[in-house]
Amino acid sequence: MSASIGSPFTTDPGWLPYHPTPSRPAFRLPPGAVDAHCHVFGPGAEFPFAPERNYTPCDAGKDALFALRDHLGFERNVIVQATCHGADNGAMVDALHAAGGRARGVATVRSTVSDGELADLHAAGVRGVRFNFVRRLVEPKPDAYYHRIVERIAPLGWHVVVYFEAADLEARWDLLTALPTTVVVDHMGRPDIAAGTGDPGFARFLRLLSEHPRYWSKVTCPERLSVSGPPAYTDFVPFARTVVERFPDRVLWGTDWPHPNLTSHMPDDGHLVDIIPRIAPTADLQQALLIDNPRRLYWSDLP
Repeated sequence: MSASIGSPFTTDPGWLPYHPTPSRPAFRLPPGAVDAHCHVFGPGAEFPFAPERNYTPCDAGKDALFALRDHLGFERNVIVQATCHGADNGAMVDALHAAGGRARGVATVRSTVSDGELADLHAAGVRGVRFNFVRRLVEPKPDAYYHRIVERIAPLGWHVVVYFEAADLEARWDLLTALPTTVVVDHMGRPDIAAGTGDPGFARFLRLLSEHPRYWSKVTCPERLSVSGPPAYTDFVPFARTVVERFPDRVLWGTDWPHPNLTSHMPDDGHLVDIIPRIAPTADLQQALLIDNPRRLYWSDLP
């Protein structure tokens, strides 16, 4: 997909755009369900991508996201700041304002962020910050950098979202376990699916959740983690189901739309929704995963 006319960027060669016509899920989402991990990209002509970005995506703006929300049957979104926008949260905040209370946000901020900027983000609906430790996407900072940010956001009641790969957890253990806020791990810490649920890396991740009750996990991204592939992503299911059943009050689910940096295929978001009853097989688990947990973390101010 080429960049829009007049936009100040050129999409990376070979970039896979999001699925243009996702199916309608066979699984009927319960009223109030939340897509708790998704992004907006641009439009680049209005919200330029960060000069330091490691990838340039195609446009995937708020209108397309909200259309997908309604098509799949979700009521709300949690929009996570994309690394291609760096610490300029403009596109994400614009989407929050347009959502009319039906979206919350997770921002990327620098340690120099002002109190006024944090207050504006909070008023827009931001409830957390994201720390990315995946080196192919960003250059991680010294531990003290992250601690300074946490000191700033903790008084607001915000949480921290962390993105790392399974091999990074041991090296980052001391930093991660020292964070005083609620911490949400993206995509189960990207376990090695091919190694099976008995893999030591996955065991280490489960230990993190067991020993530190302020830790949550997103049971997301079969399209990134699975070896068996679409549409069933069968090998992903036992990992996610293990986390959901062991930690039912600390799990979230999301599409990861528009699925940046995929190279093998672009998932049908309707098929992703149909995985939910396979990883959360009871009505109580689905209620916690899709409604109660995201409401508690992102909409606790509602009556």
